[in-house]
Amino acid sequence: MKEKLLPDYEKIHDWELWSRNLKTEYRQCIDEGKDVEKYKDLFFAISNMENGEIKEKFADVLFELIEETGVRDGYKYVEPNDIESIHKECEGTGKKTECPKDEISDRVLGGWYGRICGCFLGKPIEGGTKEEIDTLLKATGNYPISRYIDKEDLKCDVPIRSFLKERLYPKDFGRMPVDDDTNYILIGYEILKRYGRNFTSEDVMRVWLSAQVKDAYCTAEKVAFKNFVNGFLPPDSAKYKNAYREWIGAQIRGDFFGYINPGDPRSAADMAFRDASMSHVKNGIYGEMWASAMIAAAFTAGNVKDAIKAGLDEIPKNSRLHEAILRVISDYENGVSSDEFFDDFHKRYDECDPHDWCHTISNAEIVTASLLYGGGDYAKSICLAVFQGFDTDCNGATVGSVLGVLLGYKNLPSVWTERINDTLESSLFAYTTVSVKEMAEKTLQFID
Repeated sequence: MKEKLLPDYEKIHDWELWSRNLKTEYRQCIDEGKDVEKYKDLFFAISNMENGEIKEKFADVLFELIEETGVRDGYKYVEPNDIESIHKECEGTGKKTECPKDEISDRVLGGWYGRICGCFLGKPIEGGTKEEIDTLLKATGNYPISRYIDKEDLKCDVPIRSFLKERLYPKDFGRMPVDDDTNYILIGYEILKRYGRNFTSEDVMRVWLSAQVKDAYCTAEKVAFKNFVNGFLPPDSAKYKNAYREWIGAQIRGDFFGYINPGDPRSAADMAFRDASMSHVKNGIYGEMWASAMIAAAFTAGNVKDAIKAGLDEIPKNSRLHEAILRVISDYENGVSSDEFFDDFHKRYDECDPHDWCHTISNAEIVTASLLYGGGDYAKSICLAVFQGFDTDCNGATVGSVLGVLLGYKNLPSVWTERINDTLESSLFAYTTVSVKEMAEKTLQFID
């Protein structure tokens, strides 16, 4: 009998096998309002099976069941995936506010540097629990966090996982190391360079397939990449066996679209939609639209609250993300203190649950609160974002990007920007090492 050819399932990354993420899939389905509670035992039974061909066959049947399942009665949210319906459900007017031309260059450079420095602050402690982060900060004399976490400061044995110690960078590192958060600014540039402002989701897919290797992508992005290779085109590439379809991956990709649409949050959001919908659905899409629109608005908004609200106007008003961000704003306006807000936040979300830790909504709350309670102070804001744990580099980057544009490069403290030494590394084939200032200058060519 001829031997049957099968993949080595143990060698396949967990992110690439939907069958290994069925508990996350169940949470995601419940969040979306799908009527899957009757299948809960089936989700968990298949999840606990030994990895292999039989488990994959059972998972395939479960996927078909999920696809045929409707929304449960009483689900209150309205969360479309197409841009026309999104526009109908949002409160934005599409109005553009002119940014003085002599300010644009400095604000774009501020966005690049603001994002990169915020990311660098959070990068060493990404994946650590709040307890581990606090332990590390106390051991390095940096609690609560107020500066970069330096390798030289860790002179004692502290009870944290080894990867956190290994990630620390020396003071003289002299550049921003490779990170997916900063890779996506360069990918945004490459998309516009190849296809112009009217790029499509399929154009984004083509850039992804040619710009860097599969291992450079994470969670929903890695699933989408695999789906591209297997012939699934956007938006199906976002939906097929993608348990991470509302995670934070798209929210960290929209900055470049904000930079090239100063004072025009609607155009920034629409570009972000075309990018996000290839790998995400619903609030995963809205996260990128909100972040990109918020950055575009920061060119002319004058303060962080107005920028946040301008971003909020570009996503569906009856979505979970809109509700969550509005709640943060309401708490802030009603006198809830920063400590009170974040104490409550940590009670509502479980950092040990990957779905909470990496979801768009939980991290968007951190971003919103850090911007509001940071009061327009760059250092205070990025430190607040990183200090909370969860997706530290992503949140530090987004907060930094908004404030970098709002304040402009000339107003960013040099103690943060000098550490980068005008040098950004990436995993993109054509951009392994670039000058931040040169890339910011090149960004200007795509502004209408």
